[in-house]
Amino acid sequence: MSLEEYREFVLAKEHSLGEGGFDRLYQNPFEKDFQTHLIDMTVRKGRFSVFADCGLGKTLQQLVWAQNVHLKTGKPVLILAPLSVASQTVSEAEKFGLEAVRSKDGTIKAPIVTANYERLHYFNPDDFGGVACDESSILKNDKGATRNALTQFLARVPYRTMFTATPSPNDYTELGTTSEALGGLPFMDMLEAFFVSNDNSMHPDHMGEAWRFKPHAEPHFWKWVASWAIMIRKPSDLGFCNEGFDLPPLHEIRHTVDSEPRQGDMFVMPARNLPEVREERKATLRARCEAAAQLIQQHEAGVMWCQFNAEADLLTKLVPGAVNLSGADKDDVKEEKFEAFRNGQIKYLVTKPQIAAMGVNWQHCNAFTYFVDYSYEQKYQAVRRMWRYGQTRPVHCYNIGTTGLAGVTRNVTRKAEKAERMFDQMMAHMMDAQSRAAKGYQPLNPTFPAWM
Repeated sequence: MSLEEYREFVLAKEHSLGEGGFDRLYQNPFEKDFQTHLIDMTVRKGRFSVFADCGLGKTLQQLVWAQNVHLKTGKPVLILAPLSVASQTVSEAEKFGLEAVRSKDGTIKAPIVTANYERLHYFNPDDFGGVACDESSILKNDKGATRNALTQFLARVPYRTMFTATPSPNDYTELGTTSEALGGLPFMDMLEAFFVSNDNSMHPDHMGEAWRFKPHAEPHFWKWVASWAIMIRKPSDLGFCNEGFDLPPLHEIRHTVDSEPRQGDMFVMPARNLPEVREERKATLRARCEAAAQLIQQHEAGVMWCQFNAEADLLTKLVPGAVNLSGADKDDVKEEKFEAFRNGQIKYLVTKPQIAAMGVNWQHCNAFTYFVDYSYEQKYQAVRRMWRYGQTRPVHCYNIGTTGLAGVTRNVTRKAEKAERMFDQMMAHMMDAQSRAAKGYQPLNPTFPAWM
């Protein structure tokens, strides 16, 4: 092998989707300047992901992307979304002057077709020129069979894009599954290329972090991500003005319910394990629900988030006019409740983060209650349904815990602080990588031995 051939071999180890798109054919009059920049990049790349914070107009961007792909290929474009978002996408398309329809059975009656992920099996990938996945982070928590089915579906479509809020800095799974769905480096190959198993994953400060970067791999990892994705928390991240994109105050109010000592204890002791946490939640069920009911009724409308059916049932009884949107509801019933809450026909909605915390825009209200739980990500998603760009009023978040759940409260607070630090680091790497990518992606220049 010659020296030049060896150099080409080393450079080929770089993982990039490159540019396989086209110059855009259509621009929408509702686009902001930073949205135009993002759409231009997404259309030009062909297969690309946009990680944009809540309220930055991802729906408009994916609709305009879809219209461009339709004009280029002459084929319809499919937008996949969670159940709570699919009908909302059609309403947004009408507002922006674009033709889109909702399909529940695989029929295609417009250039842009939207459907929830569970309906994917009704469609033939060969019918579409492109597919956009809205709230694509849903895939990392989904069953492997669903994720594999989507990846196989996308593999037969020339143009693909993913739109979701900024990924969790505590979990790189989303980045790997997104790359694989776009046709880039598969998830397991990503782990092999950039990560090693974290031996301290069971340490309290590293709980749930199964992987850590290989030595010196982190900057190379983010340069790789920047070749197929862009991340933005605010327009100024891309050099644009933030005017009109200011978040209102977020008031996090802690409400602590007094617990009774557990059997055998003289004093109230924080729950030390999951069985004790479950026991504490059961023992304080009514007190917590009564507190949530009293707090939410200080506002004209709001959401009462819960984790268990017993909490949902009791909250619905305690608050006049409250409606429970439950997992047992049929899809049509869920959609009716989503729409009724958005339109103000339902004042108070009771539901779980697993059901309704992905993608919906509830700027019409500005208050919610949340029972303390271990999941930082679910709490973050619940907050961002209301606390997002476009919200004009301060948002009131009532965190309801108990003296016996003090350890859970400390745990999720620590996770939030750590996530913010990690996110700042992640954004710094991405901003540096994106500034290089904006000039046109250039593969990394490997360091060769002196003798070469």
